[in-house]
Amino acid sequence: MTREERLIRENIIAKCRWMNASGLNQGTSGNISARYKDVMLITPSATPYDAMKPEMIAAMPLEGAYGSWEGPLKPSTEWRFHLDIMRGRPDVGGVVHTHSTYATVLAIARKSIPACHYMMAAFGGTDIRCAGYARYGTAELSELALAALEGRNGCLLANHGMIAVGANLDKAMWLAVELETIARQYYLSLALGQPHILGDAEIAETAQGFSTYGLQEPKAKPAKPAKAATKARAAARSKPEKKRSGKR
Repeated sequence: MTREERLIRENIIAKCRWMNASGLNQGTSGNISARYKDVMLITPSATPYDAMKPEMIAAMPLEGAYGSWEGPLKPSTEWRFHLDIMRGRPDVGGVVHTHSTYATVLAIARKSIPACHYMMAAFGGTDIRCAGYARYGTAELSELALAALEGRNGCLLANHGMIAVGANLDKAMWLAVELETIARQYYLSLALGQPHILGDAEIAETAQGFSTYGLQEPKAKPAKPAKAATKARAAARSKPEKKRSGKR
């Protein structure tokens, strides 16, 4: 295991523990995956997060034998939609699935979330769709999830929970938090009456501004130009010394 892979595995475990501590998930009902080169690293099935170690994370090839895996524990029962998302969307480097309360409440009511808040733009469209129902872990559920995620970075799963995807695991978790927040806001606004929904143009305008908003990829710092004096000294050191003459 390379150092890079171990860090990703450790990040998966840290994110699992954080989402439970924050209330975004409960027990072992959620699952997380991350892309590492040509494999998908995913949480093992029915394993308490506090007891999880990097070596327990299952590895599944993104190409080759579908559903094959390596590791001491079998992958999450939801490995299908994680793997299908990673295979079908090269832009996705992290997938977070939780049973967060408000997102799940709306999923039980089978309500998609309209553009009730400008943060909807972070999900790539004007709504967060609710996928149809299928039993957990099935190929049918994976197909429904992929359809609901078409052009989107998040969706609800009917009578189940939610999925958030991102370019990396940090971005996916950030969007999972945003999805649950929007779900709570929409639910509470429904309790007050008829919420006002933003138009397509307003969401498109917000999307344009998101290039410099939210969780951004760190940019590499440009190399500092060497000072003129430093360059001169380096040049002087590289020249061979002239032999001194005996004449004065």
